Amino acid sequence: MTTIDNTDVSLPEGGLVYRHRLSTRIWHWINALTLLIMLMSGLMIFNAHPRLYWGDYGANADPAWLEIGSGGGEGYLRIGSLTVETTGVLGLWHDGNGTLRSRAFPGWATIPSYYSLSMGRLWHLTFAWVFALGIVAYGVWSWLNRHIERDLLPSKTEIHPSHIWDDVKKHARLDFPKGEAALNYNILQKLAYLGVLGVLIPVAILTGLTMSPAMNASWPWLLDIFGGRQSARSIHFIVAWLLVGFFLVHIAMVVLAGPLNEIRSMITGRYRLPPENAEVKAEEKDA
Repeated sequence: MTTIDNTDVSLPEGGLVYRHRLSTRIWHWINALTLLIMLMSGLMIFNAHPRLYWGDYGANADPAWLEIGSGGGEGYLRIGSLTVETTGVLGLWHDGNGTLRSRAFPGWATIPSYYSLSMGRLWHLTFAWVFALGIVAYGVWSWLNRHIERDLLPSKTEIHPSHIWDDVKKHARLDFPKGEAALNYNILQKLAYLGVLGVLIPVAILTGLTMSPAMNASWPWLLDIFGGRQSARSIHFIVAWLLVGFFLVHIAMVVLAGPLNEIRSMITGRYRLPPENAEVKAEEKDA
């Protein structure tokens, strides 16, 4: 699952092509680092009140739909009526010095590693600006150079259920595109990227703004859209973990498709086309 900057590529001897522009590679790595910092600092902010609610208000006495805490010498994760013991991972864990801590997320997963709500907010909001400006610049540039139209928007044929199901089966068999076909997005990639760029990221930004008292005064309609500040916080949390899920799948696909080739293409821009299957070549020869 990688960004393809130019599908009109003439294939040189050996199948080595220039796949990613320098601007794309820089944006990719800055974006990856920025989102990692925002996730870890966001977990620190969550540690200040590890409970989530729906609606306008929420405090310790109010029923939470999600809670990470500790009690009776055990850590736990509670979602609705379901409670799972998480001792050593969430709620109750030992830090690097062996000291028992009773916070939601462990120090290795947060920025900073020690408890500091103010520093967590500083890191989070600083890199939120980096991320927001970067995604706006990427969106404008992708629209101007027709990257969105050319590479991301699916055709009528591609969005047909039978075509989508066929692509799902190919991915389940780890049957990845070969040869020149590897230069183009498949339908699952297109839907995933459009979902992230067009839905998850905008919702993450808007719910983040909704939690700001200053933005509540300037744009009160955000509260109406998301059903209150506590609902916005819950949605923000859910979207963050959906993005984590996307990144895990993204990394898994890179590993399965050939990590050295995929990572090299995002560092140097050069990508070696996977050779076509012998069976495919035989069929073409017989035809």
